[in-house]
Amino acid sequence: MTIDDIIAAKSDDDLYNLIARELESRLPPRQPIDEFVTALQALPPGLRAMAATYDLDVSLALDDLGWHFGNWHHVELAHETIRGLRELGADRMAEIFEGAFAHAKYYWSEMGSQNWVEWYPDSPLATATASLTNEAYAIWEGQPQGLFSFWLLYTRRYPGKMIDS
Repeated sequence: MTIDDIIAAKSDDDLYNLIARELESRLPPRQPIDEFVTALQALPPGLRAMAATYDLDVSLALDDLGWHFGNWHHVELAHETIRGLRELGADRMAEIFEGAFAHAKYYWSEMGSQNWVEWYPDSPLATATASLTNEAYAIWEGQPQGLFSFWLLYTRRYPGKMIDS
């Protein structure tokens, strides 16, 4: 991907597809997660932020913030997600996610257990993160393409942060 490719992308769909292809070509599968996190940390700032926030967008589409930490039970990935949201200019979403992560840390061993799926729905973590999830949903739903809207705005504003220097 080059700056010229970014500029040439005429629609949001074209730009998203360009970004998605670049991420797919540069990142290993998400499992094992340590390898994925190491690889995303080597990306330019914009791609790093997008790789770190992708799974949060999926979690908001399908689940909630507490559930996200069961699916993505990795402290460094959570920190990368916070940094990524801030890099993308989604500061309030970063604050919300950071608040949910603070709650999740109290129940980290439960979220990492084999039976976390059964434990979570009636858990104190689900209760503690419910209002944060509702606020995150409101932000996510208020964007034409969820968190990907932040990706597109960022890429158009900072194309140089999307490529290796």
